[in-house]
Amino acid sequence: MPADKAVLPKLLIVEDDPGLQRQLRWAYEDYEVIIAGDRQSAIDALRAEEPAVVTLDLGLPPDPDGTSEGFATLSTILSLKPDTKVIVASGHEARESALKAIAAGAYDFYAKPVDIDELGLIVARAFQLHQLERENRRLASAVDQDSTVLGGLITQSPEMLKVARTIERVANTSASVMLLGASGTGKELLARGVHFASTRRDDAFVAINCAAIPENLLEAELFGYEKGAFTGAIKTTEGKIELAQGGTLFLDEIGDIPLPLQVKLLRFLQERVIERIGGRKPIAVDTRIVCATHRHLEQMIAAGTFREDLYYRLAEIVVPVPPLKDRTGDVTLLARHFVARFSAEMNPQVRGLAPDALELLNDWQWPGNVRELENRIKRAVIMADGKLLTARDIDLDGTGGTGGEVLNLKAAREQADRKAILGALARTENNISGAAKLLGISRPTLYDLLRQYDIAVG
Repeated sequence: MPADKAVLPKLLIVEDDPGLQRQLRWAYEDYEVIIAGDRQSAIDALRAEEPAVVTLDLGLPPDPDGTSEGFATLSTILSLKPDTKVIVASGHEARESALKAIAAGAYDFYAKPVDIDELGLIVARAFQLHQLERENRRLASAVDQDSTVLGGLITQSPEMLKVARTIERVANTSASVMLLGASGTGKELLARGVHFASTRRDDAFVAINCAAIPENLLEAELFGYEKGAFTGAIKTTEGKIELAQGGTLFLDEIGDIPLPLQVKLLRFLQERVIERIGGRKPIAVDTRIVCATHRHLEQMIAAGTFREDLYYRLAEIVVPVPPLKDRTGDVTLLARHFVARFSAEMNPQVRGLAPDALELLNDWQWPGNVRELENRIKRAVIMADGKLLTARDIDLDGTGGTGGEVLNLKAAREQADRKAILGALARTENNISGAAKLLGISRPTLYDLLRQYDIAVG
């Protein structure tokens, strides 16, 4: 028995044949069916009812034997409501009409005579895709409101929310903060969070990557130099520590500072004065230090490559930053955020992520963390042809998945089945018939497997 009509999805059928109108209305009792027989009534129904999906016969009056009126209707529908899924049907030079319709923005094409069951599958997929795109847009728009902490960190995971709470508590103290975590986990973003949550927010935030600057230049970058201190020193130049006066200096990859420079940095932390290279006058500087590293500093201390006294000056507050793979729910949240951001900048047709893409993203281990995810989504958005990014667009090579030894033969079979099904769906852009053919199975068998492995197709 169909559900209450008030909550049924709306399907607009644009068809001028009264017999086919009745047949389609009867066949689609799971939807609230609206019938239109010409362009004007179709546009009126679109404005009044705002259906998610439209089936459109290209042969409409006053050109029932041609396609001009149908294509004009398609153009108007998509200009008024671009997210509508329009399924075009025609018996007039079907291949040429199909190519033209898809190029004009139609979701799919079906050649007459109509097979109710197959057209029904296309309609169902169109509704699923429309719902998925709407949910993607809702989540993307909610990211900034519900998932942003510390003024820029996007997260909903308990692990990162704990980190954010720690930073908020220590921000207004004078304590030095050390962020420990792998490359790409967002340590500089957290360092900015320390700064902008503190009373120093109105003064400078200065960042320097200690591993990116040659050893012989790092001292000059940090402490500055006087005119004539060395060849090329044509004017007196302030270092990063001075430039951050009153604010915060972020020392990224602190473990890469050479031992001689560690001594000079320790003196600054103890006395809060510096001397520029070639200078003789101590300069008092009120700069807070936040540092970060992916190295194991305790091991470096034991090996004699990092000073223990400097470590304790820098590590008054130590904040471990978890890798992306350990942040519950953040892969999906960040992926949707990056899709929304990069599609707006580079490829507006991309609306979200297909189920197989989400499955692949959440199975990946992300050794490069958030930076790797951001770069992967950016590339996929640029290269994508469709409205939803698929697993094929994401293009992970299988080396970073969860992997590991499977428990038993049943688990190995399920893993292989899921991989094969997702691959076939990606190659056919979620076309059930095409995926079944690739897999060498019937459509009912594929539907059974989709239910068994809880694989959603949109």
